[in-house]
Amino acid sequence: MASVVVIGPGAIGGVLAALAHERGHDVALAVRTPFEVLRVRSGADGEERPVPAAILTDPATAAPADWVILTTKAQDTASAAGWLKAATGPGTVVVVAQNGVDQDRRVEGLVHPDATAIPAVVVLGAEAVEPGRILHHGYGRLTVPDGPWVEGLVGLVAGGDDGVEVVGSADYRTDAWRKLISNAVANPITALTMRRNEVLAEGHTADLVLGLSREVVAVARAEGADLTEDDVTTLRRHYATMPAGTGTSMLYDRLAGRPTEHEYLTGAVVGAGQRHGVPTPLNAAMLALLRSM
Repeated sequence: MASVVVIGPGAIGGVLAALAHERGHDVALAVRTPFEVLRVRSGADGEERPVPAAILTDPATAAPADWVILTTKAQDTASAAGWLKAATGPGTVVVVAQNGVDQDRRVEGLVHPDATAIPAVVVLGAEAVEPGRILHHGYGRLTVPDGPWVEGLVGLVAGGDDGVEVVGSADYRTDAWRKLISNAVANPITALTMRRNEVLAEGHTADLVLGLSREVVAVARAEGADLTEDDVTTLRRHYATMPAGTGTSMLYDRLAGRPTEHEYLTGAVVGAGQRHGVPTPLNAAMLALLRSM
């Protein structure tokens, strides 16, 4: 049994916390908005399962854990500094499960100097209905750089009918930018149109999806990621087969009136394009609209 602290148990964190608890680990939830008990439902018609994990509202009540899973929005990382300091110690593995690229750099100087921070690409269909109530749409994958932590993560959240797949990557940079293609396309379009993912497969968005994704691929290649036109084709096929009714984290945030993480998605693409001299006119236009929401 490992000790686990999940910082920011919203949609992603709530599902991962539930999985770790169901596998017999000692789970604590570091929250900003307190609730009585975490409840996770798998599928729209599934049974809602209570997760009797400890709920912490003050970093002073936290102790160093074996694992810390940071699932706050990227822009909220600094506000989690107190939790990161209290919950990490020598040997703690901090999984920065956030959108964007270079996630582990966001916690530099915020965790114990002898802790290990690893970035994670998360593909997980989940929605926070309200604080403490999560709807898991039934699929999930966690990709991290190859290393000794992979086996531990498998033991935390993988396996069973509802577990997420844990993948160790020998080329994490490529995997992170591949995820960012989708994040820089699906998140802005759904958030700006206030529609779920079916909008991505409609004919009138086809050219926009294509143009945005090709700009991201060009920037990613300049950043050293091994992406090609095949990644654009794969993404478009993915949008054509997505389950009905699913959305994006940016759409869910906008529906709930929360700040969105566009600076870490579209902003990361535009910023890297400027550094490398790669034009990103469509992403720049989307960023201007997102900043104006």
